[in-house]
Amino acid sequence: MTFNLHRVSTLIHKWMGLLIGLQVLLWIAGGVVMSWFAIQEVRGEHNINPVDMAPLPADEALLPVSQILSAAGQPAASITLRRLADRLVYELEEPGAKPGAQPEEAPSHALFDAKTGQRLSPLPAETALVLALADFSGAADPDAPQLLEAHNLEYRGPLPVWRVVLNDEENTRLYVSPETGRIVARRNAVWRLYDFFWMLHIMDYENRTNFNNPLLIFFSITALLFAVTGIVLIFYRFGRRDFAWLRRSR
Repeated sequence: MTFNLHRVSTLIHKWMGLLIGLQVLLWIAGGVVMSWFAIQEVRGEHNINPVDMAPLPADEALLPVSQILSAAGQPAASITLRRLADRLVYELEEPGAKPGAQPEEAPSHALFDAKTGQRLSPLPAETALVLALADFSGAADPDAPQLLEAHNLEYRGPLPVWRVVLNDEENTRLYVSPETGRIVARRNAVWRLYDFFWMLHIMDYENRTNFNNPLLIFFSITALLFAVTGIVLIFYRFGRRDFAWLRRSR
C-alpha cells in the first residue's frame, strides 16, 4: 500500500476540523474582542483621577524614620514617604517574601502617620471608600466597602482586600489594599467581557491565568496539524486547477 499524501492530508484535516473547529472559532472571536477595546478602557484607567504630583512639603514636622521603625517593632525592606488622602504617611515593607510564596502571600506593608506615628493599617472601610472615590473620576453611588478574604473571578491578588462597588454606568468595582491604601485592581463591564474571552482563548476555565495548561497545548498542536494539512490540500488544489493555464501556455 503506497503512501498517498493527498489522501492522508484530507483524512487528518477532516478529523482535526471536527475536533477543533469550535475552539478555532472561539480563538478568532476572542482575538476580535481583545483587539476591539483599548487596553486602557479594559483596565479602567480612563476613569482614574489625575494624580497630584505636588512635591512633599519641606517644612513639615515629620517624625524620624528611626522612631517609626521602633513603633513598628520589626525591620523593613523599604520605607516610603507618600500621601494618603489628606495626610502624609510612612509605608513600611517587610523583608522579602518566603521562597515559593503565592501572590496572596506577598510581603506585607504597614502605614504610619508621618506626624504622629500612629499605625493606620489595616485601613478601615471608611478610609477605603474615601480612597476609592478619590481615585475615580466618574459619577458614582457607592455601596459600603466589603472586605474580601477569598479570591473571586474578578480579583486574584493579595488578600484581604476591600471591594468598593461604585454603581456607575460601567459597573465599576475598585479593590483597595487595607495594608497600603493603593488601588490594586479596577474592574468594569468591559474588563469582564474581555476576561471571559481571555478565558476561552487560553482555555483555563478555573483561574483564567495559566497560559501553559495541557488543554491549550493539545489544541494548539491539533490546530497546527489542521493548518499544515490545509496548506497541503491547497497545494493540490492549486496544482490541478489554478495553475492549469500555466501548463497550457507552455
